[in-house]
Amino acid sequence: MNSTKMAGLCLLFLFFIFVMPLGAEPASVEIEVEPAEEEDTFFFEAPDLIIEVPVFEPRSFDEIFPSISRSQRRAVLRSTGLRYSFENGGSPMLIPASGSGIDLFGSVMQKNPSHIVEALVVVPYNERELDMLDIYNALGRIENIKDQTIPLRNGENASVFINTTRLESAQNRRPIPDPPPANELPYSETMYLRFTDTFIGSLFFRGDITMSLYGMTYSMTNFRDINYSIFRIMRSERISIIIYLEPINEGILVYSMSGFYLPGFIVNRMNLTPNINHRITVILNWITEGLRIQESEAAERDSEALLRNIIQNNRFNTPVNTPNDD
Repeated sequence: MNSTKMAGLCLLFLFFIFVMPLGAEPASVEIEVEPAEEEDTFFFEAPDLIIEVPVFEPRSFDEIFPSISRSQRRAVLRSTGLRYSFENGGSPMLIPASGSGIDLFGSVMQKNPSHIVEALVVVPYNERELDMLDIYNALGRIENIKDQTIPLRNGENASVFINTTRLESAQNRRPIPDPPPANELPYSETMYLRFTDTFIGSLFFRGDITMSLYGMTYSMTNFRDINYSIFRIMRSERISIIIYLEPINEGILVYSMSGFYLPGFIVNRMNLTPNINHRITVILNWITEGLRIQESEAAERDSEALLRNIIQNNRFNTPVNTPNDD
């Protein structure tokens, strides 16, 4: 048999083995399949993976500021708190612990300010404890800043800001109202503000809110130059107001550091320290008032919810008389 015939027979053999079964009808042969064993070699049961999430425990004031003296601590727990100012080249007095995760001084000094003011106060709880969402909603009431006043020596009260409002954006400076209280906490937020100062005039700020493990940081800077009359007294991005807030065991910790740059000829001709302290006082009082509002509203909601539950339980437990009852 020559090679040609041999090749043909091989092709015919392959055709019957591989091609024909593809088009053939299935044979009516019942094949008994044994049931699979219960334990499959590819699948196995393992115990549930349980990850224990650590319970968040608020810190104490002494953990965050261990170097504060006893007299300073008493002052912090009062409404006035502590206030300290120094010029560039000096050192802060209110220093958080190195492992606290709080470094306002480093952030403020990035703008190379000529003057720095730090403040520290704890707003104690009255009706209930407050959380981060309460703090966020307290900072959202920008329009309420203008309602804060400062006492004068003659016994009267004076307004520092004539008007305070949010703006649409840095380009569109159209006033917009404050939003309603939020139900969820954002990770970060940027807002644009205009403060009408009784002494200087319009101040345009950009406010940035960021969250951290324990607290919330509210940073403000001027996104436009600040002018007095026809003179420019401060360039844009030269003010740095940073406020850190954290729910601690004793209340809401409010720690702020403000830095700003003023040329020497202005500092030598104007005593701005009282004016700056007045504005910081207004901001701190606004935060305190906002926290008290949140505390009162939350306590009222809790009371209403408790009352509704009592009414529903009474209705559920009250027996229903039927006509067959004697």
